[in-house]
Amino acid sequence: MASVNLGPVKALLLENVHPEAVRLLEESGLEVTTRRSALDEAELAAALPGVRILGIRSKTQLSAAAIAAAPDLIAVGAFCIGTDQIDLAAASSRGIAVFNAPYSNTRSVVELAMAEIIALTRRLTEKDRALHSGIWDKSANGAHEVRGRTLGIVGYGNIGAQLSVIAEALGMRVVFYDTADKLALGNAQRSVNLEELLEISDVVTLHVDGRPSNSSLFGEKEFSRMRPGALFLNLCRGFVIDHDALRRHLLSGHVAGAAVDVFLAEPRSAGEGFESVLRGLPNVILTPHIGGSTEEAQADIGRFVGAKLADFVAVGSTSLSVNLPQVALPPATGTHRLAHLHQNVPGVLAEINSVLAAHHVNVEAQLLGTRGDLGYALTDIGIDYPDEVVSRLRAMDPTVRLRVLS
Repeated sequence: MASVNLGPVKALLLENVHPEAVRLLEESGLEVTTRRSALDEAELAAALPGVRILGIRSKTQLSAAAIAAAPDLIAVGAFCIGTDQIDLAAASSRGIAVFNAPYSNTRSVVELAMAEIIALTRRLTEKDRALHSGIWDKSANGAHEVRGRTLGIVGYGNIGAQLSVIAEALGMRVVFYDTADKLALGNAQRSVNLEELLEISDVVTLHVDGRPSNSSLFGEKEFSRMRPGALFLNLCRGFVIDHDALRRHLLSGHVAGAAVDVFLAEPRSAGEGFESVLRGLPNVILTPHIGGSTEEAQADIGRFVGAKLADFVAVGSTSLSVNLPQVALPPATGTHRLAHLHQNVPGVLAEINSVLAAHHVNVEAQLLGTRGDLGYALTDIGIDYPDEVVSRLRAMDPTVRLRVLS
């Protein structure tokens, strides 16, 4: 009978991933090592040999070179929304499943955005700094209610849509722009194009994803198109805006205030120095990429991604994977499971079953899914089978990775 005992599965969790993830993985039998900070490419490459599960957040860049230095890696958990810090093509080519948490911190980001909109509209940052400097400035000049003002949301995904609902509940008029066809919630109205949104919005907030086409989405042209005295927020990705252009428009007064949570270059760990052309400007709120950094959100993310990684290790489930075919076969008792990732070419399933039939191995359950160039088959078989079955399946030309799960 083929052996499936590979020893303890080693997991490395970076960037202070929430203890809930550690608890889930350890309860699933994994050997977990944690580190508080991110690692650069060389440090990561040195740390990954022997590691089967990697957990990261937004600071660690998992490049193709780092992936090539990780022959044992089978899954990566991005304990955040985005996965643009991971070379997904390289991960897929080596059969590495990637999981993220697309919804767990939505509420936290929305609440921060709404709090900053109110703070900027009331000019609370300037009042706070003046009073800390010993200056009593009890004045209504430049302070407004958010009620009745127009909020322009660029990117109407999970965060943008939920922000829309909350802003409208506070009496704001909401307009949005998205390149995809999205259903408007409540009384929100879709703008025909970005230019129209900029011309009518008192507050503009960006909530686009990290795809390369969004790089430099917002620059001199877009800031110039905004209404004089409007406010600007970016809580999505640092590279989507021109920070120098924003500084110029803040200094000129064309943009009355801004809140920025994400930057082109961010320190890898707490306590490191931070530089930005936006530092020191009045009515500007700068936060250190904390949109999703609430205890509630981080616990939810830890549980969600941790559970996905544990399920993948134990039963091969790729449900909600961002890069592999999504296949989930209910676990069975008294069987071994073959998790076969392969090139999506005709005849693979027939070849798998031919190998099993040739060795008189009965199939108890089987499920196949495909996604782009990849196919993924989960097959439950009896526990008695010759080692040659595994050898022949691994030797198939389309095979990318085969795991045997007990």
